[in-house]
Amino acid sequence: MYIDGTDLNLATGDTLGGRISLARDACDVSVDDAADMTGVERDVWQSWENDRDAPIATDLEIVARSLQVSLAWLITGRGVGPKWDN
Repeated sequence: MYIDGTDLNLATGDTLGGRISLARDACDVSVDDAADMTGVERDVWQSWENDRDAPIATDLEIVARSLQVSLAWLITGRGVGPKWDN
């Protein structure tokens, strides 16, 4: 299903960590830069991407805003996801 060119089914089978990683890659941001943008340590960010831990609600909002995706997409895989440069 597509809305405004966004494939809503793109990441619905992925994990939260997988979606964080996917969105970071789409923004072409390093793990170090992503951690700096959100005010967490590099190892904390990596634990999120590797599903060893999950951000608390306020951190989820910061992550979504920093990676330019909707909070709904980050949590569920449905909503406004990453935009890839063509």
